Amino acid sequence: MGQAFLASYLIGLREGLEATLVVSILVAYLVKSGRRRQLLPLWAGVVAAVALSVLGGALLTWTGTTLLADYRSRELFEAVTSVLAVALVTWMVFWMRRTARGLRGELTGQLEHALGTGALAVAGVAFLSVVREGLETTLLFYAAAQGATTTATPLVAISAGLLTAVVLGAALYAGAVRIDLGRFFTVSGVLLVLVAAGILKYGVHDFQEAGVLPGLDVLAFDVSGVLDPNSWYGAALAGMVNVTAAPTVLETVAWAAYLLPVLVAFLWPARRPTPAAADRAVSPSPSETPEHVRA
Repeated sequence: MGQAFLASYLIGLREGLEATLVVSILVAYLVKSGRRRQLLPLWAGVVAAVALSVLGGALLTWTGTTLLADYRSRELFEAVTSVLAVALVTWMVFWMRRTARGLRGELTGQLEHALGTGALAVAGVAFLSVVREGLETTLLFYAAAQGATTTATPLVAISAGLLTAVVLGAALYAGAVRIDLGRFFTVSGVLLVLVAAGILKYGVHDFQEAGVLPGLDVLAFDVSGVLDPNSWYGAALAGMVNVTAAPTVLETVAWAAYLLPVLVAFLWPARRPTPAAADRAVSPSPSETPEHVRA
């Protein structure tokens, strides 16, 4: 198992399944409401979002490998993208935890409003709903793949993750399989927080390599004799959570300072809504209910 394989696969699976579920909700709403003609602009928006995400990934890669010629600039660029990726994944796992229950209603509400405007608006809803997941995937993948020894391994891993997500999403849509999505997003959220901690650790190391932060030669510990980076378990630990044999003190402090409080906050039981708030959430007012549902 190559370095960064597990992290890249998880990113592809998690983000791909989120995007697939979003598209499934939108498609199901159009089909059930008898508006199949709007499927074409919907899929056009999805394709445009995917194309922009791929373009974003190519731009990141070109910037890091070609535009920035000197070593210090590349390290600084990778450090900044790593920190941005950590901020993004942290926001994303907490956002999904908070909004997962009401996601279907939010998406169908936006789509119903767009249907009254025209095909371009329908494409826009699909584009905006998917491009967020696509750009998140691009940035997270770029940051997670920085520690890989080859570019082929992360690409294969994220492709496998995305393919798995599409197959699962199609099976869920067809009713062929049932998955406890709440549990899936909780488990995958914990794993992504571990990945983010590793990305932050890598970013701090890059800042040290660029000379922005001190302490590059001050090691927290050195267990190179025990943890062989060329072994399967060494590659797995490094690729998934960036656990290395000889980290610096600053890397280790940053890793622990992020991981512990974020994991506690993410796993802390969510506050249940009050009965009145729950009634409002499940009983929309007539003005909030789509025309064809009221009829």
